[in-house]
Amino acid sequence: MTDYEKAVVLWRQKNIQNDAELAEALSSHSIVFAYHSGKIENDRITYHDTREIFDHDGVTSYTGDLRTLFEIQNAKNANELFLVSFRDKRPMNEAFIRELHQVLTQASYDTRRWQMGERPGEYKHHDYVTGREEIGAAPEDVPEEMDELLAELQDVSEENALTAAAYFHAKFENIHPFADGNGRCGRLAMNYFLVLHNHPPIVIHEEDRKAYYTALEEWDTHQELTPLCAFLKEQTAKTWEKQVGRAERRKRG
Repeated sequence: MTDYEKAVVLWRQKNIQNDAELAEALSSHSIVFAYHSGKIENDRITYHDTREIFDHDGVTSYTGDLRTLFEIQNAKNANELFLVSFRDKRPMNEAFIRELHQVLTQASYDTRRWQMGERPGEYKHHDYVTGREEIGAAPEDVPEEMDELLAELQDVSEENALTAAAYFHAKFENIHPFADGNGRCGRLAMNYFLVLHNHPPIVIHEEDRKAYYTALEEWDTHQELTPLCAFLKEQTAKTWEKQVGRAERRKRG
């Protein structure tokens, strides 16, 4: 059994049914996820500040910029939305995606784009360069492309959850539906899709961002999903390595 498969088995053994059980299963994961996901695009985010805000709703002796502080607080609020949505078995539809984005980017939107009329929770109104060769979907095409993407995720089996999640994330980032915050929103939405399909959520570690971007670019340039699937399996194993190790030690007695 691979380390990835061990992580999936461990998660499914938890048989999570409600938000309280999910919060318990993610007791350390939520802070780690918020830290790494935020730091991929904002190097000023620290683990210490993230833990302080998640645990105490504030930080002491903070000397950073306010936007970074808002981003971390937003990540905590988005985590609460994640848990409540799971409790309510809320589907991953357009309304959920837009609310998730609104919570993640409130009071921290890119200043220039805000001045151009862009707002949290609204699909973009202008074109923006997103990668080496892609500029994302044209603003007028975003609603239709997002509808098509979300429709494709209906009736996915648990066995195909990882592949479907990889497809969602690659296509979401390729569409680039919002003017700011697409990475953070895409990663958290992907994890919501995974937990709805009884699959462990994934921390994409900031130190692995180069491999992450390379895998996403394989989809952008060649519509090749295999590299991203392989990367996400590696990150799943890395995310749950300690918990899997503890479970195996308990088995050995």
